[in-house]
Amino acid sequence: MSMNPRESGEFIVKNAKHLAIDVNGIQNLVKEVVEGIKTKQIDIENFSQHEHHPTVSDAYAPNWIFLIDTLNFCFWTPGDATKWKVNGYTGYFALCASINRAIKEGIDITNPAYYSSITVNELEHILRSDDNVTKCPLIEERVSILGDVGKKLMLKYDGNFKNCVIEAKNSAQALIKLVVNEFPCFKDEATYCNEKVTIYKRVQILVGDIWSCYRGEGLGQFDDIETVTMFADYRVPQVLVHFGAIKYSNELLDLLKKETILANGSPEEVEIRGASIYVVEQLKEMVLKEIKENCLDLSTKNVNSVLLDHFLWDYRRRFAYELEHIPFHKTISIYY
Repeated sequence: MSMNPRESGEFIVKNAKHLAIDVNGIQNLVKEVVEGIKTKQIDIENFSQHEHHPTVSDAYAPNWIFLIDTLNFCFWTPGDATKWKVNGYTGYFALCASINRAIKEGIDITNPAYYSSITVNELEHILRSDDNVTKCPLIEERVSILGDVGKKLMLKYDGNFKNCVIEAKNSAQALIKLVVNEFPCFKDEATYCNEKVTIYKRVQILVGDIWSCYRGEGLGQFDDIETVTMFADYRVPQVLVHFGAIKYSNELLDLLKKETILANGSPEEVEIRGASIYVVEQLKEMVLKEIKENCLDLSTKNVNSVLLDHFLWDYRRRFAYELEHIPFHKTISIYY
């Protein structure tokens, strides 16, 4: 029986050799989060208000979200290499922009009947960059994954991810289990200190996106949404290091500064991701305590790891220049 991501985070931090957690650093973040809730930077409404995201009224929303989160991995580029950009965006938002562009061009890209047999050339065209030269990384892997998930959706779920969500019966954990079992490209697991740990970045962000899009109602109602942890990637740890919540050892810092590629599943990589989960879980508890003890007039419905992750990820984008000196770990992986 493998540990869930929360348990995995605790286990990894307890055994970590390459980093340490500083409670004072987490406390620094508590102030930022409380302010973020006050100013509505942290709010369930924010997902659908973004120009690239679908809304509840879009019938294709579940399939759009599933497609995006199936392809949402490994956008970083080494050193000074030209970044893949679409409509001026990089990374995740470049992916959103390219998929939305394809929809406008009449390509049935959110339909698994189409992408289950997509070719490398077709996907390269859909993900073409602003300069028409730079390619989105790992195109072959993305094509292979689309083939696998598309065929399974067609075979068992009538070509609609909505049916997977319905089958989970308002349980985030049931949906996580279903997706991981049915679509192996979401099985983000590792062996650490002889124990199986789960990180589950993309499957949890998938659940979080459905919940956010539907504002926790209807199709997006998950009665156990608080059990979903943050989505351990390579950017949020930069913010956690910036605030002093995570402290890297000198050896790990040297590795990251040299842009050493960390193998997926290596102790260093697993520790960075596990510590991120642990810190955000602690942050969540500390924010809830702060609201309660100080009788703050703030809704606790906006205090969960999904929205805290959105806030931290956005913080990194907003203060990209200030955080640039903090190296982020680089791993070539389909899992994040």
